[in-house]
Amino acid sequence: MINFKNIEWYVYHGALFPNVEPHVGISLSRQEQKKLLEQSNAFFLRYTSEWDRKESAFWYVVKDEFGGLSELSGSTRSKVRRGLKNCKVLKVSQEDIAQEGYDIYVSAMIKYKTNLKPISKEEYQRNKGNSDNYDIWAVYEKMTGRMIAYSSNKITDNCCNYTEIKFHPAYMKLYPSYALFYEMNRYYLDDIRMQYVHDGARSIAHETNIHDFLVDKFKFRKVYCKLNVIYRKDVATFIKILYPFRMIVSKFNFFIFNKVSVLLRQEEIRRSFEK
Repeated sequence: MINFKNIEWYVYHGALFPNVEPHVGISLSRQEQKKLLEQSNAFFLRYTSEWDRKESAFWYVVKDEFGGLSELSGSTRSKVRRGLKNCKVLKVSQEDIAQEGYDIYVSAMIKYKTNLKPISKEEYQRNKGNSDNYDIWAVYEKMTGRMIAYSSNKITDNCCNYTEIKFHPAYMKLYPSYALFYEMNRYYLDDIRMQYVHDGARSIAHETNIHDFLVDKFKFRKVYCKLNVIYRKDVATFIKILYPFRMIVSKFNFFIFNKVSVLLRQEEIRRSFEK
């Protein structure tokens, strides 16, 4: 961790991010951006600003009020009730997920349209054993007692980030997603009155339908903001050279090309704020 201007920053996959929720205002001069990059030796620095601005190319999916079943459509209310009838939703320990969650994780990863490969069971269990400041929720099939879904939620700045949510695809007919989101939304927004919950930012790395699901079914909303990306000098040159060829790069389904394609899609979003 790096502490800079009273904000903790961490490196993840070569990129430097602030360890704060996206509504927290961050203002860095060019000199401060350069200094922060030099301290971290990251490839690039990324943060958001202009929280809840007018519509733009980057957003978070957020819910800041809980209206119970009455705020939901008739179809969604029915599925929530069926989910709660079929499933039990509980806050559990990190050890519970480490021991029972790997099969759910692998099954979900196989179903996703993503170039990411599942990590090993050993690495998975090691990661789950080192999750400070996280709440862990699990969904169990009532009939068998088997864990069929889980959510790992990061708690920061009186907000909750639904960081990692996995559902076993073989059990979706039990409506575990409806039960899980309803119970978590109720707990964080009604029981303990957090400022908001969110399911992260617009996905750049892979396709996901979860944001549309949350907006359509559970009254989440897109909160638009500005994406700031500042590159290390050599990385900036690399991006500048390849950017005109981003559509060609995206057609190659190899690991390194996939990584580069994600960087170029991110650059496209960043440039949209310069217009």
